[in-house]
Amino acid sequence: MATNFDFLKSTDKNLFDIITEAEKLYRDEYFEQCMTQTRRFAENVCKDVLGNRRTSEETFDDMLATLKDKAEGNPQEKEFLDDLYFLKRKGNKSTHSSTVKKDGITALECLQRAFEVAISYSVYKNGPSEKLLKMQYDTELLVTGKKNKSLAERYNEKKIQYKKTKLKEPSQKKSVSAKKIQKQKSKPAKSKTKPKIPVFGIVMLIAFTISLTIIGFLFLTSLRPY
Repeated sequence: MATNFDFLKSTDKNLFDIITEAEKLYRDEYFEQCMTQTRRFAENVCKDVLGNRRTSEETFDDMLATLKDKAEGNPQEKEFLDDLYFLKRKGNKSTHSSTVKKDGITALECLQRAFEVAISYSVYKNGPSEKLLKMQYDTELLVTGKKNKSLAERYNEKKIQYKKTKLKEPSQKKSVSAKKIQKQKSKPAKSKTKPKIPVFGIVMLIAFTISLTIIGFLFLTSLRPY
């Protein structure tokens, strides 16, 4: 299952295991345990960053105080320390609380702060990375375990889908026109020649006309006086 902290795995597997366990606890709605786990993550990060500069410090508070004293005061270090203090404070509160509180909002903020700490730690270990610095915490990935696609990825998918649809359209039109032609061929062709009048009918018509003429003539001559 994908996590928001996959980038940390190659830098420090132990830290990766600690913080991904916190994500699992959140997913199972163990919010207080999640906050305690993020505090554990922050303490181990602080210990590693101090390294050889650590002397008699035993508690997380002592290590944070030493780290603060040795900081150069730039905005990145200040933000890093603020996140560590936040995780320590919320983790202590959830650990020592006498009642169980389903505080999913605070637990989510702890994971988001731990994510920023992880990025700062990776930059400290491996140097700055433009891709790493552009990363943002994905709550959908936290809940579902599935990576949310970027806008560019979704655009490319739609573009490919559109092209496939366009390629199918000509073949569909071709098949429709072919069906029409086939239907037209299957229909019997209508005769364009005019129907012929039978010869016998013409003869009878002429004879009938002559007979009428003769009868009319005889009738007219019978009316003349002698």
